[in-house]
Amino acid sequence: METLLPTSLPLLFGQSLLLGLSIAAPVGQIGLLAIQRTLDHGRLAGLATGLGAACADAVYGAIGAYGITGLIAWLLGLKLWLSLFGGGFLLWLAWRIATQSAARSSSVHAPAGKLMRYVAGTFMLTLSNPTTILSFMALFAALAGHAPSSSPWVMVAGVLMGSALWWLILSIGVGYLRDRFDARWQRAVNLSSAALLGALGLWQLGQLII
Repeated sequence: METLLPTSLPLLFGQSLLLGLSIAAPVGQIGLLAIQRTLDHGRLAGLATGLGAACADAVYGAIGAYGITGLIAWLLGLKLWLSLFGGGFLLWLAWRIATQSAARSSSVHAPAGKLMRYVAGTFMLTLSNPTTILSFMALFAALAGHAPSSSPWVMVAGVLMGSALWWLILSIGVGYLRDRFDARWQRAVNLSSAALLGALGLWQLGQLII
């Protein structure tokens, strides 16, 4: 069995944390949702949106870290249905955001039940993105190749913490802008977010016929 130096686990955790941070940071559909919900309902709404994605990242991280090849093949076999679900869900979200009224004041916050729905929704949306599956398989294969076989949990924890850290930073940062946005600006943000989410949904569905 491979001998593990005392510094190996902290180093692996740090590498995994940076990996989770780098995967979460690019602004895509989850980032747009987190920004829009933070502006409409406060920091907790944006953080809840991001945490759903962070949990999904951890799930894919666990699959890659533990090398569950059968499950990987099964998920890739569902690529068509996952893409249909993800694209359709993005179009539905775009419609909901475009037709909702902007929050009237900065004191409006999402209730606990809605926060849980935000977590669940972005968890499913992130899981349904085939690009996420493939990127995690490649990145974790590279990282796991230099890691001891007894440390997958360290990699999973690092990815989860790195991804969650990004969403915390984003929700806090956007939250500072919330008080400066009146209803007119919030409406403009909602419409812009809806347009971009709709475009991403159409692009994801369009990949199925290319």
